[in-house]
Amino acid sequence: MSDEQRFDSVWNAIEDTPAQAATMRLRSHLMLVLRDHIAREGLTQARAAAILGVTQPRISDLMRGRIDLFAIESLVTMLSAAGLQVELRVARAA
Repeated sequence: MSDEQRFDSVWNAIEDTPAQAATMRLRSHLMLVLRDHIAREGLTQARAAAILGVTQPRISDLMRGRIDLFAIESLVTMLSAAGLQVELRVARAA
């Protein structure tokens, strides 16, 4: 028998609580959607910043995955500025 722990996600492995893991999963997903949108639209960081209402260094942080610098609220605001709609679904935990 192995002493190896198994986790449903990397966030469950590195965060202290299920709530913190859920928050990080949501933040990372929102960041990936924004990053993919910027790439798909072929936007420069400067143009993306102008559209999203933030600075170019902020877009650089987004593109580099600096998750610690972004709150869910700011990510939702940027997604909305990009013309994207955020939908939320809540389900009973498994």
